[in-house]
Amino acid sequence: MTVSLPAIAVGTDGSPQAEAAVRWAADEAARRRLPLRIVHVLQEVPRDYPLPGPRPQDVPDHQVDAGRQVLAEAEKLARDLHPDLTVTTRLERGLPRVVLLEQAKEAFTMVLGNRGHGGFASLLLGSTGLRVAGHAQGPVVIVRGTPDPVHGEIVAGVDLYGRDNDELLAYAFDEASLRGARLRVRYAFQLAELLLAAGDRDEASRLEQGLRAQLQEIVDRWQERYQSVHVVQEVVREHPVQALVDASRRADLLVVGARGHSPLGGVLLGSVSHGVIHHAACPVAVVGPRR
Repeated sequence: MTVSLPAIAVGTDGSPQAEAAVRWAADEAARRRLPLRIVHVLQEVPRDYPLPGPRPQDVPDHQVDAGRQVLAEAEKLARDLHPDLTVTTRLERGLPRVVLLEQAKEAFTMVLGNRGHGGFASLLLGSTGLRVAGHAQGPVVIVRGTPDPVHGEIVAGVDLYGRDNDELLAYAFDEASLRGARLRVRYAFQLAELLLAAGDRDEASRLEQGLRAQLQEIVDRWQERYQSVHVVQEVVREHPVQALVDASRRADLLVVGARGHSPLGGVLLGSVSHGVIHHAACPVAVVGPRR
């Protein structure tokens, strides 16, 4: 009996940003010894989808041909990078957010470029791309920055009161282990600044000590499983988005959760993910729970 492995899936439209995503996905598939699946979406409204006006025409033949060419070029790029990699392609029709979420269900990781040149690529930093990152059943990587420089560091942005920490840290530790990289686990908060402004330095210090202890407890559970990974733990007094964007400048990958809420900072982790997806200097992995 042959057991099929989950693939690293990547969406492409042929743009330079999508090419960067294909490169990243091919490297990740080779690193994890998983197959690579390259997907191009021909935007088409399903026939049972309610519309207020006339239904658009079916996708014209020239767009189908162009989509096949995009896939062929992406496949060649991946095979040139990793000749032994198992690569498949899919030309899909439908609403991009629906197609990409369905692809993510089957994938180990879904990879997207940070923007493109129209078609389904225009969604990648819009509401649909964020919806994919926030609702996918597994990690979604948005390839930002220049993935070529190697800093030897993975950054994980945790929310001590969030619900995704186990999934987030499992992914971050695994990536650091596979790459032989250092893992920087960072928690950022702002309440201490309010206490300091009010003159309550002792309370601010006690709060920060408590947060460091909480972070230590969360990280220790995973450090036991990945003893070879060097971990740096940080609690910083800064807005979470700014703290993670700053850390991303020295990182090969930034890992954040897809959801959560912190009573200390009052910042939805979803909004933090939104911010770093738009501003990080390196690829961003948004990790939610697998269902």
